[in-house]
Amino acid sequence: MQKTILIASSIGLLALGACTTIDPQTGERVPNRVATGAIIGAGIGAAAGAATNTSDGEQTRRNALIGAGIGAIAGAAVGDYMNDQEERLREQMRDRGVEVARTAENEITLIMPDGITFAFGSADVRPQFRQTLQQVAETLRQYESTTVDVIGHTDSVGSDAFNLDLSQRRAESVASVLVGAGVQSARIVTVGEGERVPVATNETEQGRAANRRVEIKLRPVVA
Repeated sequence: MQKTILIASSIGLLALGACTTIDPQTGERVPNRVATGAIIGAGIGAAAGAATNTSDGEQTRRNALIGAGIGAIAGAAVGDYMNDQEERLREQMRDRGVEVARTAENEITLIMPDGITFAFGSADVRPQFRQTLQQVAETLRQYESTTVDVIGHTDSVGSDAFNLDLSQRRAESVASVLVGAGVQSARIVTVGEGERVPVATNETEQGRAANRRVEIKLRPVVA
């Protein structure tokens, strides 16, 4: 699994030169705006925060976000906050081919199949899908006390290394659109899972199509 994460600023300054990705328009290697923005936005002394299920990792990420000026939600208000956000996203994504799922009490997942997001084997966001992502960004700006994990997945066609790289680049492309539409980069982590987390069989075209997807997982920053 590959990740772009928030890291301590003292380390991040040394890492900026390594935070590069492929420009989907020119094919050139350029600074990764999402990773760089996350490092800068975290603030001096902010510690590492990744998309992780460990309590230490989530606490560290929460502290970094609060340090970047992103407010936390009081525990009693979290349910209503996530319910309202889910309702808003369902309204926006209706008839757009994006599934909105409540995957946990305090987690909303947007599932975006690659058929509407990317051409086969490409990490370039389809021009017609940018408007959908900009609508997602509109809601994310409104509900700013949520973390945004953008996770790329592929089918099993091709090598593991190729699929891991493709899934990471796809996650970064989606994240870049969100950042360009005003979502704070400090909130975003990108993850490339490659072919490792299938939701269907890779033995059929229908199953492979289901596995090729980008997910956006939203969780509250809780006080």
